[in-house]
Amino acid sequence: MELIPVAVEAYAEKYTSPESGLLQRLNRETYLKIEQPHMLSGHLQGQYLSMVSHMMRPSRILELGTYTGYSAICLAQGLTENGILHTIDINEEREDMCRRYFEEAGLSHKIKMHIGKAAGIITELDEVFDLVFIDADKAGYEQYYDLVWSKLRPGGFILADNVLYHGETLLESSQQSNNAKAMVRFCEKVAADDRAEQLLLTIRDGLLIIRKLG
Repeated sequence: MELIPVAVEAYAEKYTSPESGLLQRLNRETYLKIEQPHMLSGHLQGQYLSMVSHMMRPSRILELGTYTGYSAICLAQGLTENGILHTIDINEEREDMCRRYFEEAGLSHKIKMHIGKAAGIITELDEVFDLVFIDADKAGYEQYYDLVWSKLRPGGFILADNVLYHGETLLESSQQSNNAKAMVRFCEKVAADDRAEQLLLTIRDGLLIIRKLG
């Protein structure tokens, strides 16, 4: 389902700061070599993530779902001088590609990449995060939300990607895929949580912004 007309997307990109040469190359290599390249954050969302990071100037970021490293690079751009981004992915086959681009971006000293199951790694991280970006397996979003909550500082933010899931969340439940149903459950869980406030943005495939109150 096309949620945002192609012409509108192109118009938005026209008036958005352009991708850097490095991000253009990463984008192209992902589409040439990697399965499911639509999972890449891409120009508009990548610039949004970079803007959020620059506005917040976080010292600690957690990313769940590295993929090929595009969003990690965008998020890391706004870190404080000694800031660190922890990024977790289960697929070790893309690790070399990610690290190559982190190095070329001059951000390898700020990005710590972890390979393995996110749930186990999250519990082992002794950090307090300013910002968390969830873009991993959809069935795991509810668990990840619970796991990161105690590690998120009061006033910190969670960004959850793909919450519209290609528009399937707008369909009747009987017509939804399991991933779309998982996104609906996740959004309902957050909406019912009185410890948080949230805003669902119609950027790309839907981005839920969650602020931890207190």
